[in-house]
Amino acid sequence: MSKKRIVSGIQSSGSLHLGNYVGAFRRFIELQEHYECFFFIADLHSITVPQEPEELRAQIRETVATYLACGIDPDKTVLFRQSGIAAHAELGWLLNTIATMGELKRMTQYKDKAGGQADASIGAGLFDYPVLMAADILLYRPEAVPVGEDQKQHIELTRDLAERFNGRFGETFRVPEPLIPEQGARVMALDDPSKKMSKSAPSEASRIELADDADAVRRKISRAVTDSGDKIVSGSDKPALTNLLTIMGTLSGKSIAELEEEFGGTGYKEFKEALAETIVAALDPIQRRRVELEKDPGVIDAVLTAGAEKARPIADATLADAKRAMGLL
Repeated sequence: MSKKRIVSGIQSSGSLHLGNYVGAFRRFIELQEHYECFFFIADLHSITVPQEPEELRAQIRETVATYLACGIDPDKTVLFRQSGIAAHAELGWLLNTIATMGELKRMTQYKDKAGGQADASIGAGLFDYPVLMAADILLYRPEAVPVGEDQKQHIELTRDLAERFNGRFGETFRVPEPLIPEQGARVMALDDPSKKMSKSAPSEASRIELADDADAVRRKISRAVTDSGDKIVSGSDKPALTNLLTIMGTLSGKSIAELEEEFGGTGYKEFKEALAETIVAALDPIQRRRVELEKDPGVIDAVLTAGAEKARPIADATLADAKRAMGLL
């Protein structure tokens, strides 16, 4: 029985952080055992905001190294660069011709990233990137796309565009389903638990970066905001503690209830110290593997070359079908 196919990507801008590891990488490691996985470095999405070329080149390689260091196996997963497959950009343009301004303006992440700027000052790429995201997915005709709840709107747009194209030009694309975890561990910012941990946040104190050394982790966790009171408990009225307990539970394999019992007789200081050591222990093997990969950069090149060779024929075939359906071939 053949495995179902899934597709996902992560941007290559900014430093990867604990939220990426908990929310994406750990899940990808599990998914690669059960699905045919196509995971890509979304470097075309990275340039929807200004990037320094040399920094971007380094970040692309850093992202690949992190995928590998976290446990993504190139023998089980097709890992490649988005910009290395020309069909992504070309199908994105074809889908632009059936997308509408109205549905793109309704995208909540666009509103968040635009930050209230006037339309005249916002790059067209930032406005239009959900269409490219739809192309990223539809090229590989996956059955499902692993996403968090906050990304579900993008999958809905992808499904709408696929159905619209199929209805207008004939059956061409598979309409994918969102693959949302039943219990998604959503990591929030250390300095503001109402916001997701983000690599674009201005304060480094808001996140644990995967490259942070032990001292940096301990310092950031010691300064993480907490809620009123002195008990280690979770709840809707305890967003900061719930976030910290979620991090510790995910990394330790313990439930929040177990952690509440374990730390029921301690204070914030003791709990934070234990959390910091749990994070340090989780990051140590990743960082060690990253050092090994940096010593042998040819490994990254080989993985990307092999991934592109596997992905390109599938993407090109889907693009040709789309062009044929539209009358371009």
